[in-house]
Amino acid sequence: METYILARALHVIGVVLWIGGVAMVTTVLLPATRRFKSPQERVQFFEQVEQRFAWQARGTTLLTGITGFYMLHLIDGWARYQSAAYWWIHAMTVVWAIFTLVLFVLEPLFLHKLFLRKAQENPERTFRVIQTMHWVLLTISLIAVFGAVAGSHGWVFS
Repeated sequence: METYILARALHVIGVVLWIGGVAMVTTVLLPATRRFKSPQERVQFFEQVEQRFAWQARGTTLLTGITGFYMLHLIDGWARYQSAAYWWIHAMTVVWAIFTLVLFVLEPLFLHKLFLRKAQENPERTFRVIQTMHWVLLTISLIAVFGAVAGSHGWVFS
């Protein structure tokens, strides 16, 4: 049981750093970029900060995925995926899968280049789309976190 407690503690630290970082980018960084005078300054600043955060996000999503699946393995909790009462496990997995796909596959392959191209063509629209996507991801992440905390403490919807 000690390994489960360690896995859960590492899982929570990973989620705090990961989703907390997403919240900071969404609610502070992106709105702050609106104050830059030129679109070039805005893109350059966002790129610098986002690239640094991308490494934190990659590391914490990796940590969160490993510890989450390890905890499911330890408690043999795979059957919970078959029950709607454990919707929060589904939500956590979906959020993790979306971020993992974006951070490890889509962003390196083409999203980064697409962002730069679109930001040069129409910076206002590009940042509006990015802000909207961040709000969507933050919202579903917070729903998953809420469900996970409530569900792991016995609040199971039947």
